[in-house]
Amino acid sequence: MLRTTVAAKRKYNVLDVKAAKKVATFWLQQAKLEKAIEFGLPEVDDRYHVWRVPLVGKTSRERIGEVVIDAYTSLIAEDKSTKPEVLESRLLGRNGHKREKTRKQNGTYVLSSLRNTIAQGDCEELFQELPAESINLIFTSPPYYNARPEYTDYITYEEYLLKIRKIIQNAHRVLAEGCFFVMNVSPVLVRRASRSEASRRIAVPFDMHKLFIEEGYDFIDDIVWEKPEGAGWATGRGRRFAADRNPLQYKPVPVTEYILVYRKHTDKLIDWNIRAHPNKEIVKASRIGDDYERTNIWRIKPAHDPRHPAIFPVELAEKVIRYYSFKGDVVLDPFAGIGTVGEAATKLGRRFVLLEQNPKYISIIREEAKSWLGKEAKQVNTINCAPIDADNMLF
Repeated sequence: MLRTTVAAKRKYNVLDVKAAKKVATFWLQQAKLEKAIEFGLPEVDDRYHVWRVPLVGKTSRERIGEVVIDAYTSLIAEDKSTKPEVLESRLLGRNGHKREKTRKQNGTYVLSSLRNTIAQGDCEELFQELPAESINLIFTSPPYYNARPEYTDYITYEEYLLKIRKIIQNAHRVLAEGCFFVMNVSPVLVRRASRSEASRRIAVPFDMHKLFIEEGYDFIDDIVWEKPEGAGWATGRGRRFAADRNPLQYKPVPVTEYILVYRKHTDKLIDWNIRAHPNKEIVKASRIGDDYERTNIWRIKPAHDPRHPAIFPVELAEKVIRYYSFKGDVVLDPFAGIGTVGEAATKLGRRFVLLEQNPKYISIIREEAKSWLGKEAKQVNTINCAPIDADNMLF
């Protein structure tokens, strides 16, 4: 007896892998990318009634994106598929040509020429305005999925993950060889809509790990940011158990977040980034003192600012920047908020690239930059926002 497939049960128009590849092939041909890209194994996602067709570079053999097909109509979901221009950028960034050029320059890599930059807009699109391999460290904390109504634009968790995947994809092109992408992320509690429903906790860090690995990064470390006891009571977890003490109701109060550390995949060891640096004095000046964190448990007080609903402490950003970049490097935050990464980078002798969509936060960053840089703030490159006027400042 033949087993009925999920696609057949749902009466999809796209019934099998062969049909999904056929639709995706036509899309690649329209984008004139069929000679440079192959398919991974298509999978049907019946939760959202789509087929997902992984796209793999023929030269790099690495995953560079995906085509999403509406299973009912067989039309390409353009808003969920990787854009052709992004695929082209990924192909150029992963085919090894740029790295070969770098290797020939006496075994060193070229230092980034980017100056401090503030850019307003969707970070997925702003990545396209940055030169390839121009960033030395990315440190960010993406918006929490549905943690606070005023702090999310994502209707479904799947949509949220797709957005983060595209950002991780685009970051791969601009990140220099063997450099680091560090993400602060934690599980998210989705509160119940009524007393008859259960609340739900989503293990976001573990889904993020999968995205990084699939998009060409190597896992390096998981660091646990531990907050003072009592910091998590605002979530409401643990109160029911504290009152009743019944088994099965136990829910620990969350006082930790993850700092996930990934490195852009390369055949070079981390030692290469140190030995190949063209300025040995900078490498020496960047060495860490005796007060470094000796374990992966970092105890740091959380930060609060009335201007933004969710910021991480400057101390956290400083530790990440010290441990994963050299002085003079360029540090990027694609979800810049009010500019914490920029403040920490400037303090530690690094340059910053801050991408932020909210114009209110951009205004705050532009003002804060004056206190970080003084009159040098007028040299900050601005994209889609007004230049910084630092001429009339009093010092």
